[in-house]
Amino acid sequence: MSGNGPADDYEAWTKSNLIARVRHLENQLEQSGRLGELADAVKPAKAGRDMDPSKYSTRFIALKLAYLGKNYGGFEFQASGNLPSIEEELWKALTRARLIFPDDNKVVKFDCCDYSKCGRTDRGVSAFGQVIALRVRSNRPRRDQGEPLEGKPFDHVDDELCYPRLLNRLLPQDIRVLAWCPWLPADFSARFSCRERQYRYFFTQPAFAPLPASLQGPAKSSRVKTGWLDIAAMRDAARRFQGEHDFRNFCKLDAAKQITNFCRRIFEADIVQVQDDGSTLPYLQDADFAPPGTRAADGTRLHIFYFHVRGSAFLWHQIRHMVAILFLVGQGLEQPSIVSELLNVKRHGQKPNYTMADHVPLVLWDCVFSGDRHDDDEGPGKDSLDWIYIGDDKMKSKFGKFGLVDDIWGLWRQHKMDEVLANQLLRQVSGPSRARDEAKHALPSAGTTAAGVRVFEGGNSGRYEGRYVAVMDKKLLQTVEEQNDKYAKRKGYANAQDMWTRRVMDRARLEEACAQSSRQGEEGEGGEGGEGGEGGEGGEGGGVATQLNCMV
Repeated sequence: MSGNGPADDYEAWTKSNLIARVRHLENQLEQSGRLGELADAVKPAKAGRDMDPSKYSTRFIALKLAYLGKNYGGFEFQASGNLPSIEEELWKALTRARLIFPDDNKVVKFDCCDYSKCGRTDRGVSAFGQVIALRVRSNRPRRDQGEPLEGKPFDHVDDELCYPRLLNRLLPQDIRVLAWCPWLPADFSARFSCRERQYRYFFTQPAFAPLPASLQGPAKSSRVKTGWLDIAAMRDAARRFQGEHDFRNFCKLDAAKQITNFCRRIFEADIVQVQDDGSTLPYLQDADFAPPGTRAADGTRLHIFYFHVRGSAFLWHQIRHMVAILFLVGQGLEQPSIVSELLNVKRHGQKPNYTMADHVPLVLWDCVFSGDRHDDDEGPGKDSLDWIYIGDDKMKSKFGKFGLVDDIWGLWRQHKMDEVLANQLLRQVSGPSRARDEAKHALPSAGTTAAGVRVFEGGNSGRYEGRYVAVMDKKLLQTVEEQNDKYAKRKGYANAQDMWTRRVMDRARLEEACAQSSRQGEEGEGGEGGEGGEGGEGGEGGGVATQLNCMV
C-alpha cells in the first residue's frame, strides 16, 4: 500500500484501511532501520492488474439487504465511528468485486455510482429488508459491441452477473444480499420512491425474570405481576398510533435539521405473537411466578412478541419512543390513554423527558415500493419492484453447498447454542431450593418495595427507579420552536425564521449561478467552455442546493 503523502485524505478513510496504513508504515520503518541502504534494493510488490471500466457496460439496479446490526455502528458510514458501518462493509465488497470504480477505493464515497438508500438504521439496529440502488458493472454487451455473435439475445437475469452471490462471498457473515432488481425507472430513488417502511420490535413475555410472590412485598395497585406485560393493554395503546398524527412527542429532535413538520401517517400498529419461538422455562409454571389466570400449560413457555408498525416515513428514533410508552402501559405504570394524550400536541406541546427503548431488538423489516394507488389502511400493498431472490434462478444457490440457507444456518446455530446453554443454566439456577425454607427466610421487602420500581425498556434487564414518575409529570423539554431558534442563534442568525429565509435566498442565488454557468457553457466559448468541463464541481453545487432544500 502506498500513499501520496499530504495528499491522502485520511479523514475519509475507513478504520480498517487506516489500521492497515499504520501497519504498513510501521513495517517500512522497521525494514528501514534493519536493512538500511539494502532496503532500497527490495523489489516492490507487483501491482495487481485492475479492470478498465470503459470496457464494460453498467446497469442501474436495486439490492435488498439483510443484516444483524448489533456489531455495527449503524448503516451509514461515518469516518469517526468506533464501530464499522454496514455501508463500509458494502463499499469494500463492491470495490473488491470491481462492481463500482471510484477514484480511490480507500475513500468511502458513493457519488460515483448514482447511489441511494432507503433507511438509515442507527447503531445496533438490524434490517431484513433494507434497499439500496446503485449503478454497477454489467455483463450486458455495450451498445457499440451489439449482441453476441451467436445471435442469442442477452437475458437480463440468466446472462447477467449474479450480484447477490458475488457480494455475499465478500461480505461478513451477518450481512447478506437477499435479492436484486434488474429493472428500475430512470428516476428511481431508494429513499424517495419508497411508499412504505415496516418495522418490528421484538420482546419477551415475561419481560424480565419475575420474582416469586413471597419476595414481591405488599400487593400494588397495578394488576400486572412484576416481570410480566399486559399484552391486551399494549395492543390497545398500539392501535392508537394508527392514522395521521403529529409525533413530536415520540421522537428525538435534531435542531440542525430545523424540522417543523412532525406529521406522519401510520398505516398499521399492533402487538403480534411470534409462533414456534421454542424456549421453555419450567419454573414459570409455578403459581408463585405465573401471573393470575395463566394456564399451567402456558406457564412453561417463554413467549416472543413484536410491535408491528407500517408507515410511509418515520422521525428520528420514533419507533423506540413509541415502544418505550407501550412497555410502560404493559407494566401497568401508564394507561393506554397516555398515547392519545401525547399525540395531542395542542394540549401537550412540550415533550416529557422520558427514556426511549433499547436499540438491539429493532428491525427494519421491509421497504415497499409501489406504483399502484391503494388503501394503505387495508394492508400492505404489492411491491412494484420485480425482485430476483437467491434461489429463483438456481435452487442450489439457496440450499446447496455454500448456499444462502446453509450460510445463515451456521449463523443461527451459533446464536442458538448461546441460547441453549444460557437456558440450561437458568433452569438449573431457578430450580427449587434444596437447603433452606424459602418461606422462613423470605425477604418480603425485596423487589419493588426496597429497590423501587423496575422499568422494562427492551434491554436484557429492567432499570430500577426509586419512585416511578408518571410520563406527564416528568420534566418537559423546550418546544420545537424554542430548540430551533436556539440552534439558529448559535449559528449567528436572529432566529429559525431568519435562518430559513437567508438559506432560501442563498439557494436562489446558487441556482441562478448554476443556470448562468450552463448558459455560458452552451455558447461554446473556448476559455469558458473549459470551465464548463468541471462538471464534478457543478454536480457538487447541485448537491449543495439539494442539501439546502432538505434543510429548509
